[in-house]
Amino acid sequence: MFVGALVVDLLLGDVHSLKHKRAVVRPLLAQLKKLDVSAAETGHQDLHRRAELSVGVVAGDVAHVQRVLDAAERVVADDPEVQLLSAHTMIHSDDD
Repeated sequence: MFVGALVVDLLLGDVHSLKHKRAVVRPLLAQLKKLDVSAAETGHQDLHRRAELSVGVVAGDVAHVQRVLDAAERVVADDPEVQLLSAHTMIHSDDD
């Protein structure tokens, strides 16, 4: 079994309130969840122009985990309302 996680740090575009931030982050999380992953906002909840999102996936094949996390990073990077500041991927096996 392999567990993978992707943590992305985002700068949001023309966002001036936490309400507007939610309007940007929610659809992005919905897009990520279409990849059959768990996804949530995990940081910077009190800042209206920043967001940290985390994505998790579990599979029996490390190559599958890597493909899914790569696809998730592309979804985030391709969103015109956010700027990807950093992305960090971690993959652990049950042997670790």
